[in-house]
Amino acid sequence: MADAAAAGGGAGHDEDVTRRDFLYIATGAFGVVGTAIALWPFVDSMNPSADTLALSTIEVDISGVEEGQSITVKWRGKPVFIRRRTQDEISEAESVALTELPDPQADEDRVQKAEWLIMVGVCTHLGCIPLGQKASDKKGDFGGWFCPCHGSHYDTSGRIRKGPAPENLPVPQYTFLDDTTVRIG
Repeated sequence: MADAAAAGGGAGHDEDVTRRDFLYIATGAFGVVGTAIALWPFVDSMNPSADTLALSTIEVDISGVEEGQSITVKWRGKPVFIRRRTQDEISEAESVALTELPDPQADEDRVQKAEWLIMVGVCTHLGCIPLGQKASDKKGDFGGWFCPCHGSHYDTSGRIRKGPAPENLPVPQYTFLDDTTVRIG
């Protein structure tokens, strides 16, 4: 009889544990869902605005750029250098041994068409704008771009060759729509 009473009491105890576990899980799930719903407007507010998304891509007419000439366009608030390289600049960029580069990257990995170099014109050291777009600018020791703030020198492929900059000038995502138009972004 004592065994029967113990068995009955034990069954009721197991039901209480199961009910309690369910209540804990349900309360926790309700709290997680409620928190997510409350935080969603805050998280959603961090998405870019419509005017920013509209500027996420630009199309640039490059038909007027002569060989050896550069233009600068603004994309996402940053300058983008577009250079129509001469055959000498292309040959010089292709002839550099990757072992000589602080941030090794082959020229053919940085361009889609050897004639056109497209890169973000912001020094990778502290965010200055390198010189080299105008004919009158100092081109640095390697014929490309020179950042006068701290002395970083970039070559004709926009690769860091000398100075404190840790990386090459970044190449944005771009597509040639035709022979005279490029879409950046």
